Amino acid sequence: MPATESLLSLDGAGPTGSGDDPLRGLDPAPSVAILRVLRVTLHVGFAALLGVAVLRMAVSGGEGPFRYVLTGTAFVLAGVYLTGTILEKRIAAGGTGFDPRRYGVLWLGIITALWVVLLAGSADFAWLAFPLFFLHLHLLPRRTALLTIALMTAAVVAAQWAASGLPVPPAAVVLGPAFGAGFAVVTGLAYQALYREAENQRRAADELRRTRAELAASQHGAGVLAERERLAREIHDTLAQGFSSIVLVARAAEKSLADGDTTTAAARFALVQQTASENLAEARNFVRGLSSPHLQESSLVDSLRRLCATTETSSAARGVGLRCRLELDGDPVELPQPYRVTLLRAAQASLGNVTDHANASNAVVTVAFLGSEVTMDIYDDGVGFDPAGVAARMTARADGSGFGIRSLQERVAALHGSLDLESAPGEGTVVAVRLPLDDVPGREEQ
Repeated sequence: MPATESLLSLDGAGPTGSGDDPLRGLDPAPSVAILRVLRVTLHVGFAALLGVAVLRMAVSGGEGPFRYVLTGTAFVLAGVYLTGTILEKRIAAGGTGFDPRRYGVLWLGIITALWVVLLAGSADFAWLAFPLFFLHLHLLPRRTALLTIALMTAAVVAAQWAASGLPVPPAAVVLGPAFGAGFAVVTGLAYQALYREAENQRRAADELRRTRAELAASQHGAGVLAERERLAREIHDTLAQGFSSIVLVARAAEKSLADGDTTTAAARFALVQQTASENLAEARNFVRGLSSPHLQESSLVDSLRRLCATTETSSAARGVGLRCRLELDGDPVELPQPYRVTLLRAAQASLGNVTDHANASNAVVTVAFLGSEVTMDIYDDGVGFDPAGVAARMTARADGSGFGIRSLQERVAALHGSLDLESAPGEGTVVAVRLPLDDVPGREEQ
């Protein structure tokens, strides 16, 4: 409600810069400190000028009820002023209940009227006009405030002229209040500019904090989704393939037991145990965030050879005569871990599809080291499929299958490579992976 309404609303409110906050340069804390000093100076100045005026009136002599009326009026003015500032400070600090700000102009009118009464009784109260100038500038529209300040200045000049007893007002009587009013107007406008700047900085800092919080939440969500996608790819290309092999081989072992062929059944159960152990190792590496355990123990070429051998053994255990071999073109080079993992997972997923869907007799994995790129083609002579249905194969189904091709595309795209599918009904399938090596540092021959 008092003149420093906008200043009070900043005093103690809003965030301030902390030592580790990168937005601290936008916080209005320095401006708030200046505004707080101005607020305290204004209130203390008003109280001091009012006290000095009452004291001068008391020691200047004179008796009669009029003197007591002026003293009582001064105390009423002090009480009204103090009540307004306390109520405004409380609501600015976050208090609830009665909001005095809507009565700011009425409050200003009351204290101005009381001051006029005091000024009419004693010119000693003329100096109270200067803090009142600030109040009018802050609570009234600018043009209205300038008009009231001019009228108050004229009242001060008239009161001091009357007190001087001179027929013509001295220059000091006119110039002093005029210069004081001008200084108050300039200072008040500067205060308003400072307040607006502090408010703009506070709003900008709040907006940037909100944006930063939203960005952090968005990045967290994107990280969660990316991790889910990564786990989905790893599970599909390793654990899911292994569990599928375990189920099929276990069924074949069960059939061998039913036929009385215990030797074949034992071999198939041994393969189940081996596959389960490998899946367990893969699962433990997922927990530790590591890559395939096969790549930790050997090179990519050795891992692919072992994969081909395992594919043949697993197919044979199911009663499928699939021959799988690895062919190399060019001198093998040491690839970065992401490249090795991507190529191994592509081979695992592709050969898994061959054993599950292709009904093929032969599968060939060809890896070519061509200097500027590494390529891998997985070919099978199975039943093939219609290329027009490729889009459907790239969409995961409700049962969790159908994820392989899309998973491979994401892995390859992450390394700026390409994945191509070539197939036709009855003519087999080729999965072709191309990974550029131009930006890969430190490639050495194995």
